[in-house]
Amino acid sequence: MHLDWQFKPYKELTLNEFHDIIALRLKAFVVEQNCSYLDLDGKDKKAYHLLLRDGKGDVIATARILHPGISYPEVAIGRVVLTNECRGNGIGYELMEKCIQFVHEEFGKVPIRISAQKHLEKFYNKSGFVSTGKEYFEDEIPHVEMLLNPENNG
Repeated sequence: MHLDWQFKPYKELTLNEFHDIIALRLKAFVVEQNCSYLDLDGKDKKAYHLLLRDGKGDVIATARILHPGISYPEVAIGRVVLTNECRGNGIGYELMEKCIQFVHEEFGKVPIRISAQKHLEKFYNKSGFVSTGKEYFEDEIPHVEMLLNPENNG
């Protein structure tokens, strides 16, 4: 399958691209997880957005990268989501690898903090993220705060 990876700051997204990002996030986080929460938290306007398109041009995965000081003192990766069809075949690991690479090119070899759903902790471990020990409920879903420290990961 041909995959097209693209990072864009919010102001460079087209209306259609932003629509497709939000549609994918709502499908996964609100509909599939049966969780009502305010996805549009204002942080998208300050973020870089990853768009992953398939050969037909459809957005099949996305994530956002936030500057230090927006969600955490560190750079943050969040709103990581793939279509159902993309899960379980390694695309998620590739997506995290691309996000980490982008952060290191854009911000330098800095630590990256994420708020991960607890059941995905092992998935993020494989990308080098380690639990900070802080666990909490967010929108009634167990989460764990995780940190990737490039000094520990080479």
